[in-house]
Amino acid sequence: MRADARKNYSHILAVARDVVAEHGADASMRDIARRAGVGLATLLRHFPTREALFEALLRTNLDALTEKAGELETSSSPDEALVSWFREMVAFVQSYSGVVALMASAHEDPDSALYATCAAVHSAGARLLLRAQTEGTARADLDGVELFGLMSALGWLVGQPGFAPREDHLFHVMTSAILTNRPCTDIKKAA
Repeated sequence: MRADARKNYSHILAVARDVVAEHGADASMRDIARRAGVGLATLLRHFPTREALFEALLRTNLDALTEKAGELETSSSPDEALVSWFREMVAFVQSYSGVVALMASAHEDPDSALYATCAAVHSAGARLLLRAQTEGTARADLDGVELFGLMSALGWLVGQPGFAPREDHLFHVMTSAILTNRPCTDIKKAA
């Protein structure tokens, strides 16, 4: 990519990050182009679909969460690693309104621009869950897809004004339901 095209790409992405933070996943592509000072055709040349734009926006964060899961696998006890990663995923889901629906549909669609990134983060969570299950500290009847569902649901729920003040309590209730033989007070320490 030429230097000027790379600069345009980076600028559009920075503006898109701001617009999506303000308006969520339903942000207008036209609004992003307008605020970036480029034509819609220029935006679409870099990001031919909404999913391609979101893949570029989310890739850095999701790659970091996948990497974090790998670090936690070797540096923390299985239950603490799972709780810590779960908390970071919930925080990520809250960062962009509507991102849960995009990730959930992309996970099932190999043709989606988001598929590979979402599959990697799902796999990372499933590994952490399996590690905790192997140690006997997580429910055996839960799989990685269900873990993602619980994390997504909690991230969406605490993003609602009426539930935001209860975020910590809901987090502890959810993680104590995932983990076995562990009182809620121990979970608070791990988080």
